[in-house]
Amino acid sequence: MPAWSSSWQLPDQIADVLPSEARHIEELRRLLLDSARVYGYELVMPPLLEHLESLLTGTGEALGLQTFKLVDQLSGRTLGLRADTTPQVARIDAHLLNRDGVTRLCYCGPVLHTRADRPHATREPLQFGAEIYGHAGLEADLEVQCLAIECLRAAGLGPLQLDMADVRIVSAVLADASISRAMVGRIHAALAAKDAPELAQLLRQQPAVPARAAQALQALLQLHGDRAVLAQARQALAGIEGVATALDEMERLADHLGGLFGDLTLSFDLADLRGYAYYSGIRFALYGQGEELARGGRYDEVGAIFGRKRPAAGFSLDLKELVGVLPAPVLRPAIRAPWSEDPALRQTIARLRAQGHTVVCVLPGHEHEVNEFDCDRELSQVAGHWAVMALDRAA
Repeated sequence: MPAWSSSWQLPDQIADVLPSEARHIEELRRLLLDSARVYGYELVMPPLLEHLESLLTGTGEALGLQTFKLVDQLSGRTLGLRADTTPQVARIDAHLLNRDGVTRLCYCGPVLHTRADRPHATREPLQFGAEIYGHAGLEADLEVQCLAIECLRAAGLGPLQLDMADVRIVSAVLADASISRAMVGRIHAALAAKDAPELAQLLRQQPAVPARAAQALQALLQLHGDRAVLAQARQALAGIEGVATALDEMERLADHLGGLFGDLTLSFDLADLRGYAYYSGIRFALYGQGEELARGGRYDEVGAIFGRKRPAAGFSLDLKELVGVLPAPVLRPAIRAPWSEDPALRQTIARLRAQGHTVVCVLPGHEHEVNEFDCDRELSQVAGHWAVMALDRAA
């Protein structure tokens, strides 16, 4: 096989985005950025690559495994191609803005993953996100949850399901267990996967885990469902310091969200620890069309490595994934025009474009083939003047 025969092929799970999907993504990008703007979120554009330690310090092993690494030919230092934008936004808040009060920031740009985080996903998501820094109260959690819901609703999705968890619950259960970070990670993975046999085996291997904590961990596997889960958790996890506070806060958020969005389904999964290790409190995921479409929560530790440990909450989603669950957009109406040097025709085309119409000129000898526009009208010369006429599709 000639060497050039496959040189143009893209890496696995990397793809070009073609018309009219690209246009749909771009329109969604503008829509979501506008949704964040009306909440008061300011737009930032972090670089695609940074020094590796800046990208990864304090974020946990999972993000490190997802990050492409390369060597900077100028400095010789190792760089990383961002796999998640939140650490960069935390750096901007801590170092470049350095504000005392609340800061609301949003962004939209590509991230790169060494491996797709789920089957059939892209390794080059287009990540949109919004984050609020400087407020420790539940008001910030509620704001980012509301904004996430309204972004998906503005995109045309509904009804939605919001699923809540809180990483503080498992941390509280394991507070008195003298086990390694690696073993904590394995327990987290077993809980997230609802793998009861694996969890039981891990607990048998860890005599340092108190019997009460072991029972609580096994109970967590069953604590998922509607709001009744919170009452069940109060009984199953009674007496474990810190758990009641986490349950109270989730219940308060559920009360607010239920009052604001009547068609929103609320659910809870107290063993769900998926996501990056920087989450420090309530986390949530939003589902629509049977797919998880947005994820977020509280991550008060994320800025500590940059010298400012600020309360923080936010969410992100992948615009490419979002487009995949939406119906294809209706083709945009357009006007077909002949190509000519006639000044009157050119003036007419310029006027129509200035008014916001799409005018597609058919070049000599070619029919214009597009899959993004519906040429339902044409420019025709009538009584010596150029006029827009309905296109005779039967012709």
